Amino acid sequence: MDSAHDPSVAAEQARARLHEEIERVRVGVEDMLAEQENGDAGLQRELDAIRKETRRYVKRRVRKSEKRTDKRLRRLDGRTDELERRLDAFEQDRKYAEWRIHTNMEQMLDGLLGEVRAIADLLTRTR
Repeated sequence: MDSAHDPSVAAEQARARLHEEIERVRVGVEDMLAEQENGDAGLQRELDAIRKETRRYVKRRVRKSEKRTDKRLRRLDGRTDELERRLDAFEQDRKYAEWRIHTNMEQMLDGLLGEVRAIADLLTRTR
């Protein structure tokens, strides 16, 4: 599967971009807090709330992405199992065809041998 269409690769890339953006915002807010002499407690609480909400949001998105990926993998597993069953059936049919060809050839050769013996018996009696 092309890595551009691989759901797990896409999920990892989206996760990485989201973490980069979250880190950028966090650093910006912390810089603003450092600039304030008193370190506003209300702003700190708001920053903590944003962090918690961000963690919940990331967890939800990751879970949703993992569920989609798992569903796709189950579908692929199902198709793989079906292909394996079809290949097994094909292999059984091939083995049966080989056995049938071998058996038919053996019967034909036995028949020819019988005819050759019969001809040989006729030729030996007429002499």
